[in-house]
Amino acid sequence: MSLKQSLNRLRKNIANSPRVNRAVEGMFAAYVRFAFKTSRFERTGCEELDACLARGEAVITTVWHQRLILGPYMVNAPKGARVVSLTSAARAGRLAGQILVRLGWETIPMSSHQRHVTLSREVLKRHREGCSLGVVPDGPRGPARVASTVPLIWARSTGARVFTLAFAQKRVLRLPTWDKQMLPLPFSRGIITCQEWTDAVPRKPTEDETEALRLSLQQSLDEITDAADAALGKPSENPNTSA
Repeated sequence: MSLKQSLNRLRKNIANSPRVNRAVEGMFAAYVRFAFKTSRFERTGCEELDACLARGEAVITTVWHQRLILGPYMVNAPKGARVVSLTSAARAGRLAGQILVRLGWETIPMSSHQRHVTLSREVLKRHREGCSLGVVPDGPRGPARVASTVPLIWARSTGARVFTLAFAQKRVLRLPTWDKQMLPLPFSRGIITCQEWTDAVPRKPTEDETEALRLSLQQSLDEITDAADAALGKPSENPNTSA
């Protein structure tokens, strides 16, 4: 076996080690918790979302994958309220999901081999139990800031209200991912923004209706994300708009 093959095997063994994964999850969760608690974040437009969660109403929250890591702090669910996030069953998705678990959320891993009916039953079961649902419309692999129809499916199935969220911060760390995922920095200033997406999703939408709804949700997410950046004097980071 060559040196390169040996190193690749070692890397895979480390990546697949439960002990190593738990250590990485704990480190990332502790860092995010520390960065948020030592920074000053303003919440704006979140009153209706907060009211829904305070009275125990299960909702659907959406955020672009780039800004997912602060999801539990953006939603700010009261003690006892449950939020479940749909995450990828792949290695990176499992890692992100376990970080969210350590920050207070539950997760449902989604596998490409999983039957749609099985996933639907699990999501609807959690919804009936009062869980709000966190969905990343451009996850897990992008393209960045291009919404899928997944939030529409769950909005139609559950009848839950849908909210779009974003955070921005004066200074952030960037991960070398397909969407340049943002990590908050300690001792900084930031903003958390929210707005409700109010379009009605028919029980049996046509292809044209589905596409129009998908674009509408995408626009709502872009608007709230750009508004968060603009509030801190930062330009839009939307890769789908020309300069």
